[in-house]
Amino acid sequence: MTPAVPRRAKGLVRPYVVTEGRSHPTRNTFDLVTLVMAHGDRPLDGLSPEKHRLMELCLGGALSVAEIAGYLELPVSVTKVLLSDLVDSGHLSTRAPIPSAQLPEAQILQEVLDGLRARL
Repeated sequence: MTPAVPRRAKGLVRPYVVTEGRSHPTRNTFDLVTLVMAHGDRPLDGLSPEKHRLMELCLGGALSVAEIAGYLELPVSVTKVLLSDLVDSGHLSTRAPIPSAQLPEAQILQEVLDGLRARL
């Protein structure tokens, strides 16, 4: 009886092969929640299988860096290198996450409350 082989062990490609030996993206602007959108008008010829798959994922709509890494079953660091290559070539564009709203100062809230009470 042969031992069970984990699903990911079959066809395993080392991350340094996927990134062509690079360990850092050309741009350091990707957060886990950075949204990535694909440009459907760019040719996919000549892309590596991982980049091609990444483009197919993003053509369906905007995805976060974390979602892309999960779908590709690649480490986030490797995914960021692939993303930076595709942004550099014009295949992808990114949008930083919308910052969370800051709470207004208590003084401003008190002034609004006082103004409303004065009108009523």
